[in-house]
Amino acid sequence: MQTVRATLAATIAVVALAVSPTTPVSAEGSGKLVLTIAIDGAIGPATANYVKDALAKASERRAEAVILRLNTPGGLVTSMRETIADVLASPVPVIGYVAPSGAHAASAGTYTLYATHIAAMAPGTNLGAATPVQIGSPVPGLPGITPDKDGKDKKDSSQQTEPKDAMMAKATSDAVAFIRSLAELRGRNADWAEKAVREAASLSASAALQANVIDLIARDPVELLRQVDGRVVELPGGDRRHLATKDAMIETIDSGWIAQFLSVITNPNIAFILLLVGIYGLIFEFMSPGAVAPGVVGTICLLLGLYAFNLLPINYAGLGLMMLGIALLMIEAFNPTVVLGLGGAIALVLGGLMLFRIEAPGYRLSWTLVSIVTAMFIGLLLIVLGSLRRARKAPARIGAQAMRGLPAEVLDWNDIEGHVFTQGERWRARGMETFKPGETVEIASITDLTLMVRRRPALSAGEGGVR
Repeated sequence: MQTVRATLAATIAVVALAVSPTTPVSAEGSGKLVLTIAIDGAIGPATANYVKDALAKASERRAEAVILRLNTPGGLVTSMRETIADVLASPVPVIGYVAPSGAHAASAGTYTLYATHIAAMAPGTNLGAATPVQIGSPVPGLPGITPDKDGKDKKDSSQQTEPKDAMMAKATSDAVAFIRSLAELRGRNADWAEKAVREAASLSASAALQANVIDLIARDPVELLRQVDGRVVELPGGDRRHLATKDAMIETIDSGWIAQFLSVITNPNIAFILLLVGIYGLIFEFMSPGAVAPGVVGTICLLLGLYAFNLLPINYAGLGLMMLGIALLMIEAFNPTVVLGLGGAIALVLGGLMLFRIEAPGYRLSWTLVSIVTAMFIGLLLIVLGSLRRARKAPARIGAQAMRGLPAEVLDWNDIEGHVFTQGERWRARGMETFKPGETVEIASITDLTLMVRRRPALSAGEGGVR
C-alpha cells in the first residue's frame, strides 16, 4: 500500500510540473527574478489579456523587472491602449525589447515600446509606421507625389499637413497626442514619434538609438539585463527604483492555451466562419429534429462566433445585412422566387464587407473568404432550385394523383360497389358498371378513401399482356 501511495504521489507531482503554464526557475540563489512576456503577431484582445495577467503575476512574485519582447506588425487600437494602460500602471518596471534580429515593432508596437520604462532593440530590427489606418481610407498625412516641370517627383506640402478625411484627421490628431504624451513621459524623442504617425516614418535599431527613440541596443536578453543594471526608472506614484538585473534569473511566462485559443477565434475570418457554421448547424437541426450533432456543433460555433464579435469592433449594420441575406437565401430554398435569392446573395456580400470597422494588420476580413462563402450559398441555392424543378416535372409517386390509371383486381362486387386490391392494400371501390371478382379494372379517381374504378380500355394490337 505504501508503494502504491508513493507511486501515486510521484505521478501527481510529474503531471503538475508538466501542465504548469510557466517554466519554473528558482531565483533563490540571487534573490532576483526577471519575467519575459512575448508578443508575436498582431496585438488583439487575447494579447491584451495575456499581458495584463502576466504583469499581475510579476507583481505577485515581486519580480525585479519584466521584459516585454515585441515582434508585431500592429493590431487593434483598443487592445493596444489596454496593453499600454497596464504597462503604465505596472508596479514592476517593464523593459520593451524588439527582438530577435529581423523582428519589428510597427504601428501599435511602436506605441507600446514608447510606453515601456526602458526601450531596447536587437540589431537588425526596426520600428515605426504608426499611422492609424481605416477601411477604404488613404493613409492620412502622407505627402502627395506630383511631378514638377522637369518630370521629377516632388512632395506636395499642402497634402502633407492636411489629411483628406475629417474622421482620419481626428484619428491622426488623437494618435499624435497619445504618442507624444508617452514620449514626454519617458523622455524620448517626441518629434520623431509624431513623424511616425503623420508620415509613417520608420527607423532601424542604430538610427533609433541615435535619435533618442530607444535607450539601448542589446543582442540577447542576458546582455540587455547587464546593460540596464543600475538604471533608475520611475514607477506609478512617483517611486524611483534602481534596477539590479545583472545576475537575475530569466523566466518566460507562456501565454497558455486559453490566450492562444482566444487569439485564434478573434481572427475576423475565423469568427466569420464560426458564425456561418453555427447558423447552418441550427438550420439543419431544425430541418431534421433529433439529429443532435448539427444542433450541438452549431450552438457551440455560434456562441464562439458571437463572443469573438463582442471582442472585435464590428459594424452591426453589416451583421444585420448578413443575417438578412442568410434568411432570404433560406426562404428562397423553400419558396423559389429568384428575387429573394438574388437579394440574399447581395445582402450577404455587402454585410460581409461592412462587418468589421478595422483594417489593422492581422485583423482584415478576407475578400476571398467572403467570395467563397457567397459562392457556396449561391451553389446550394442552385442545387435546391434544380431539385425542386426536377421534382415538379417528375410524375407523382404518392397520393391520389399517383394512383390514377393504376390497375386494380376486383375482390368482390355488388351492383355498383365492392372491394378491389391494388398497391398491396384492400380498398373500397365504386363504379358505374358491374364487375366480376378477379377482373382487372383501372382507377379513375379517389373520393375520400373510396376508389372510383372503370373498365380498362381495350389493349391495342401492339400491346401484349396486362400492365
